[in-house]
Amino acid sequence: MKSGFVAVVGRPNVGKSTLVNAAVGKKVAITSPRPQTTRNTIRGVVHGEAFQLVLVDSPGLHKPKNALGERLNRLVYGSLAESDAALFVLDATSPIGPGDRLIAERLRESGIQTVVAVNKTDLGDKDAVISQLGHAGEWDFAAYVPVSALTGENVDLVVEELASLMPEGPAYFPTEMVTDQPEQTVIGELVREKYLARLREELPHSLTVSVEDIEERPNGTTYISARVIVERDSQKGIVIGKGGEMLKTVGAEARAEIEALLGTSVFLELRVKVEKGWQDKPQLLDRLGF
Repeated sequence: MKSGFVAVVGRPNVGKSTLVNAAVGKKVAITSPRPQTTRNTIRGVVHGEAFQLVLVDSPGLHKPKNALGERLNRLVYGSLAESDAALFVLDATSPIGPGDRLIAERLRESGIQTVVAVNKTDLGDKDAVISQLGHAGEWDFAAYVPVSALTGENVDLVVEELASLMPEGPAYFPTEMVTDQPEQTVIGELVREKYLARLREELPHSLTVSVEDIEERPNGTTYISARVIVERDSQKGIVIGKGGEMLKTVGAEARAEIEALLGTSVFLELRVKVEKGWQDKPQLLDRLGF
């Protein structure tokens, strides 16, 4: 069979995680309209009759403003160095810009075989999509596919193009496995996703979630303890909400998805903690898994 690893790259907020979820057929990465939603390398596995693709969803390449941003960029370049091919995602609703050109240049320098997906065709004007494909065609990559990760249009073509680039190899994951993320990571990201949908301005970037304990209780309930971490005292009240309403709403929504994931009833305990300037503290970033 053909098998291998595919680095999924692009600017922030072009729909990389949504496209990975669509290709895998299950939710393996959280999504939101916010840039820098993805903060870790996430592997989603696509199983075919004669191939297996391991899609490595990485943070969007950007100009870093802190130590966390620098680490995220290094994750992207690291995934490129370890992959058999790349999936370069462009946004059909936004003109090709300097960030896209920088990524294209890095891909060309690396010599890695690349499929370009012009995403969000369901939102983009037809002429704009054609223009995007024309400009991107100058990079002379292996294939170009207009796609809508949201509706699923042409996602199968993206998978086919990537599969054709894979070398002969083994199945890296069993057929029932669609991601290698630990439960703690998935649960923490689901909680963060619910906050991303509600928080404005800079606060989403100042928030992370650390799952500290997962325990199966004798009554069949899974007890989960997690800390919602912010950078400033002023942010703590926003994350908790008036009368604890924000914390309750986020907890209820996250718990529903976690129960579907684990197949058990869940008691989710969320606590909010202030870790001042955590995005610029290497030791704290290590402890939080970045």
